[in-house]
Amino acid sequence: MIQRKTQNPAYWGEEFTITPDDLQYLSTVLVEDELPRSAEDLGRALILDRCRQEETLIERAMSRGTPYQPKRSYKVGEQVVFPALDFRAAEVVGVRPGHNPEYGSFQVIRVKFEKGGEREFASELETDHRLNDEAQIGVASGAEQHSADELATLYSPQVGAMLERHLESESDFVRLAGKWFRRDLLVDVHVGHLNLAEAVLDMASGGPSPTEDLLGDLELPEEITPQLRVFSLNYALQEDERFDEVGPAGEVLWFLRRMEPEGVQSIPVRLQYQSLEYDPALLTSEMLALEQELDDEWSNLGSPAEIEEPLTVILTYPHWRSGTLPLSSQLARVFPTGRTRRIRFSLIDGESGAEVPAWVVREGHYIYGLGEWYRENDVPPGAYLELTRGERPGTVVIRRRGRRPRREWVRVALPIDGQLTFEVRKQLIACEYDELMIVAEEDPTAMDLVWARAHKQELSLSELITEIFPELAKLSPQGTVHAATLYSAVNVAMRTPPGPLLAELVVSDAYAPVGDNYWVLHAGSTGV
Repeated sequence: MIQRKTQNPAYWGEEFTITPDDLQYLSTVLVEDELPRSAEDLGRALILDRCRQEETLIERAMSRGTPYQPKRSYKVGEQVVFPALDFRAAEVVGVRPGHNPEYGSFQVIRVKFEKGGEREFASELETDHRLNDEAQIGVASGAEQHSADELATLYSPQVGAMLERHLESESDFVRLAGKWFRRDLLVDVHVGHLNLAEAVLDMASGGPSPTEDLLGDLELPEEITPQLRVFSLNYALQEDERFDEVGPAGEVLWFLRRMEPEGVQSIPVRLQYQSLEYDPALLTSEMLALEQELDDEWSNLGSPAEIEEPLTVILTYPHWRSGTLPLSSQLARVFPTGRTRRIRFSLIDGESGAEVPAWVVREGHYIYGLGEWYRENDVPPGAYLELTRGERPGTVVIRRRGRRPRREWVRVALPIDGQLTFEVRKQLIACEYDELMIVAEEDPTAMDLVWARAHKQELSLSELITEIFPELAKLSPQGTVHAATLYSAVNVAMRTPPGPLLAELVVSDAYAPVGDNYWVLHAGSTGV
């Protein structure tokens, strides 16, 4: 059998292109049912249409002449269709005897194609030939023939992906929440409608609210399908700066931008990271393992394929002061994902069951909304927190590793004139913590001066390490400082991931490794 193009996987791959006719057909599909569709749904419709076109082409072509087979005889003036040549039709303009002792007696026909050009083909050929054995136009021998529906199921994901990329450059089409529609067919949503939507959200403390809750008072045309009314309002809200789409994947929720928390609208100052250049090749396997363990949101770490829940995170000082958590490579697998810059979701206290409104702020790589929860639960910097995905979509359960409060000897930051110094003092601690990472504070105002001084004087990472390392070394009888402790302390004054800090230790002559990521000052060095 002659293989149809649509049965060939390559046709839906590297050979596939989207034509203006395809876009016109998809526009018709959208108009007919007034339903916005995903790119994959549109891809499926396009595949079914291409299959219909092919069947129509074959039927039309086969009706115009005799299918060519080498065993047949043909007369001058007869119309012949060549399935192997994309069903091109031709007229027989000559017949002559063939000359090839291997094949015996046969004829040669000369044909002229409709669009020009002449070729010769064998006829009355009695020897075996694959075209003589095929009774109908189908698929090549040995290949599996799929129905149009089967082809759509097989190839709609890849065709949909290609279509998505193509539609992004087509101004006539708009996408919202993963679905597409014609821009010129949207319901007219004017400024009065948007003002009403703003008032509804204002009454709801800013949101989040689904689009359906905003439609009630807008009085959009009832003859339009509910889906198109929702889509049209979503598009109008998206184009208005007053509104922010904050729903997780698969859900559209709206919030008034002006009523979002300050820590969502702009990145908290202690989380702002100015990229530091360094050579990753300087880091040993031991250092890379530590970087992976610390899982800083600004470290260049690949997202793990799987994570084991609950996932444990060590709360660092910048996030503790900002009321945030890092959106790191591992934690990103726990928190809700979506197509929007900010996602509103609920944290659930694993002990009390209370819900805490929180935000994924993707551009800042952090989760906002935990400040009050930290205070209410006496969570210090360095505390172990456990997180797991909640039973309900869009929720995350958070627990501290709690215990009975007791006084512990811990590292306490005691700034002097904006410069960090440390002592080991007894503090009341009500949860489990990492001894290497804890940095307790007694004077928040003095700690703010540390950050302010470092940025006002534009201290480099090297200069901060030079100041802080000796202060930490004094706390150890051996004068050792763990890299994780240094990372935790430096982040009080400057936001930095572990990589640049570790590289700085390697290239400096002032520090020497003594194993297990512990470092000491070189003999005779003061770190200055």
